[in-house]
Amino acid sequence: MILAGEIGATRIRLAAFESEGSKLQCAIEKTYKSQDHGGLQEVLSTFVRTEGVPVHSACFGVAGPVRAGKSKISNLDWTIDSRELAAQLRLPVVGLLNDLEAYAYGVDALESKDFVILSEGAGEDAEGNRAVISARTGLGIAGLYWDGFRHHPFACEGGHVDFAPRTDLEMQLAQYLRKKYEHVSCERILSGPGIRNIYDFLRDTKQADEPAWLAQRIREAPDVPALISQLALEKKAEICEQTLSMFVSVYGSETGNCALNFMATGGVFIGGSIAAKIVPKMLDPVFMKSFLAKGRMQALLSDMPVKIIVNDDAGLIGAARYTLIQKAFRAERRVPA
Repeated sequence: MILAGEIGATRIRLAAFESEGSKLQCAIEKTYKSQDHGGLQEVLSTFVRTEGVPVHSACFGVAGPVRAGKSKISNLDWTIDSRELAAQLRLPVVGLLNDLEAYAYGVDALESKDFVILSEGAGEDAEGNRAVISARTGLGIAGLYWDGFRHHPFACEGGHVDFAPRTDLEMQLAQYLRKKYEHVSCERILSGPGIRNIYDFLRDTKQADEPAWLAQRIREAPDVPALISQLALEKKAEICEQTLSMFVSVYGSETGNCALNFMATGGVFIGGSIAAKIVPKMLDPVFMKSFLAKGRMQALLSDMPVKIIVNDDAGLIGAARYTLIQKAFRAERRVPA
């Protein structure tokens, strides 16, 4: 039995997987609100106690950089130590990965129904490195190095690179955000809070009008970015439509940057709950137009398959797959657990 986790600033998802060879079957899955708990160890204790799950191996994908087996969650005041988790679970070792690295491990375990294709690219002939980008509470990016036989996921913190405006309107957005934040990263735009930032910018700078009924709904909404996205898709408020169009345009551009940085001729995968929930807008030409707008590199980008991952379990599956891969590696090298 493998215990896998996806640890974010908004929610914690824990799942127990049964393994048969390289195949995984989810036995149980639970979701917890991160803000309701004091740390991962507290949540693990609750999960193991209430579900009665025997844990033989474990791996967790965490929303933050992992260094020497430790991670500080980027948007949550938690520090996670893999050694402490191993002691708690009575295991010799516990895997601790950046959440997008775990997500990358999950890509090869997904089926065709788990993807929405934005561009076929070179199709079956596509081969080489891959890239994963995911906007949720924050913006995550990971790469997959191709060695000629298989892909090797690796983590990075590309979501925190500087936002590079391309248009006069985006330059105004950057100037607006500089008054709020010391550093304007891509994450300030490409995330749930980023959708709210774009909306506030359009409203405050009079780029779009906010009707009274919408202002009231914004004040009352428990999840403002979700409301803005919903109203945009339903075409019920022009300011929301403009917000989502700007978000998708910037998302396409940064995904193209990511594809070039990793030379992702094997494919670019867009994960995260936001893209999956706004698929109709992602299918709009604005995304791929921004993705391809890289001058002389357009032909190269045209050959890269671009897909949205709509399976919300990719990160959990990836964390579980990591334990199987490490087990196989130790067996091959005859390295003790």
